[in-house]
Amino acid sequence: MPQIPEKIHELTVGQLSARSGAAVSALHFYESKGLISSRRTTGNQRRYSRDTLRRVAFVRAAQRVGIPLATIRDALAELPEERTPTHEDWAHLSEVWRSELDERIKQLNRLRDHLTDCIGCGCLSLDTCVLSNPDDVFGERQSGSRLMVERRAPGARQRTREPSRREEEREEPGNRR
Repeated sequence: MPQIPEKIHELTVGQLSARSGAAVSALHFYESKGLISSRRTTGNQRRYSRDTLRRVAFVRAAQRVGIPLATIRDALAELPEERTPTHEDWAHLSEVWRSELDERIKQLNRLRDHLTDCIGCGCLSLDTCVLSNPDDVFGERQSGSRLMVERRAPGARQRTREPSRREEEREEPGNRR
């Protein structure tokens, strides 16, 4: 990893990339999303303060655990301007994000468990398939495919669609799964 002398207080995008391990395109993207900032030289080149290294490390660590960039940006926006996240900042944010991550882990475990049940089907048309139709309220009341009539303004023509051949075959007696 290239060393940067202490007397240099600003980094080029190439130096920041080499030191942080983030691609130049990723750094430009982070900047466009408000996660990091730079100043422009008279030649219109980006210059990043040294503390941007810590911000990039913070962003990349949060991304690795699945935190969306918008959430990371909001967290960084709460810090005083130009201050880099500290160990205490990370501890506080990781505690806040822990419950969100725990819920995502539960959802992924449920998906994994239901995936095993669904592999034999192939068409994902089970009456109670949670993968193809999660949170299906109508499925609790009736099974099979149904033609849903769109809501329309008074006087407007009602639009419906013809059932597909596959839906018709599924509705025929003896073809129920």
